[in-house]
Amino acid sequence: INGAMNVAQRGTSSTSSGYQTVDRFKTTLDNVDESPTITQSDVASGTTPYTLGFRKSLKITNGDQTNGAGTSDTIEVHTRLEGQDIANSGWNYKSSSSFITISFWIKSSVAQTFPAYLHTQSNPEYIFPFETGSLTVDTWTKVTKTISGNSNLVFDNDNGHGLKVAFIAYRGTSNTDNSVTYDAWAAYNTATRAKDVTTTWYTTDNATWEITGLQLEVGSVATDFEHRSFAQELELCKRYYQQPINGS
Repeated sequence: INGAMNVAQRGTSSTSSGYQTVDRFKTTLDNVDESPTITQSDVASGTTPYTLGFRKSLKITNGDQTNGAGTSDTIEVHTRLEGQDIANSGWNYKSSSSFITISFWIKSSVAQTFPAYLHTQSNPEYIFPFETGSLTVDTWTKVTKTISGNSNLVFDNDNGHGLKVAFIAYRGTSNTDNSVTYDAWAAYNTATRAKDVTTTWYTTDNATWEITGLQLEVGSVATDFEHRSFAQELELCKRYYQQPINGS
């Protein structure tokens, strides 16, 4: 929901953790020296995402992390899907020959690889960590990752948290470990969400990170993004949050 980042009922700029700007996307900020600014930003004309119909992104502008990259420092963005939406999606998630595919456009002002992960949130919890690949400075890059099922996966058929899709701008070594295997399912451990994260972006004052065009679909091929009207996307977002309107 809101993968094109078009709906921002709460506002378009914030320096706080939580659901503050783009609907359905939560930012976690822990132990930062200066809070980054999270905005609903404009996608520049002439870029490939713009030509494909994307006009908005979720953008993080990093603060001045004076004390460097601490072990518990965190800047992460994630969205959660209901368990019933995964259970009823048509993905045979217990079969290694059945797939889902995630795709998105991402941009960074620093040339770096960033980690991301899928986290199943029914018991038992499992994690699928992966990387974006090295990004070119200030250049939108399309990332596509195909993910097989696993016999250990469970998704409750209810409206609770089912699948978390997370993107790490930075996490300190309290939550990372170089023993992590990318592109494979593993039992979830809060201390091993990704390999140790490169610190360059995090320690660069006013570095930027942007994402748009996020889509998760059943199958082994990423299809064209399913653009919906603003009205349709707003109604989907209102299931989780609705901005009151004053007036007659």
